Amino acid sequence: MTLSSKIIAVQEIAPGEAVGYGSRWIAERPTRIGVVACGYADGYPRTMPDGAPTWVEGQIAPLVGAVSMDMLEIDITDIPAAGLGSRVELWGRNLPVNRVASAAGTIGYELICALARRVPLRIQH
Repeated sequence: MTLSSKIIAVQEIAPGEAVGYGSRWIAERPTRIGVVACGYADGYPRTMPDGAPTWVEGQIAPLVGAVSMDMLEIDITDIPAAGLGSRVELWGRNLPVNRVASAAGTIGYELICALARRVPLRIQH
């Protein structure tokens, strides 16, 4: 099973600027932030910590800031090919669900079972 979405916006932030509710993550360097269309209303854990992995353009992009209802943010500074419209794998072929679950202190089955009905399903054979 793969959970994926896309980058819907890119923001350039300066050192000292914060990302996410409560300013949980603060940039230590000039940073490119990818805003991803997925959040806790889709079933992605609100408790996911900074640094949790996502997969973009063949590389790991760490989660930064608190997951919101409909969006999350990732650091794409070191992935120049990543940008508006890039596909983001939240778990799947390149990023095992159990690795992502481990970052949240849970198991893969909990993540899979938590997906909301609003997440479109596509069956591939």
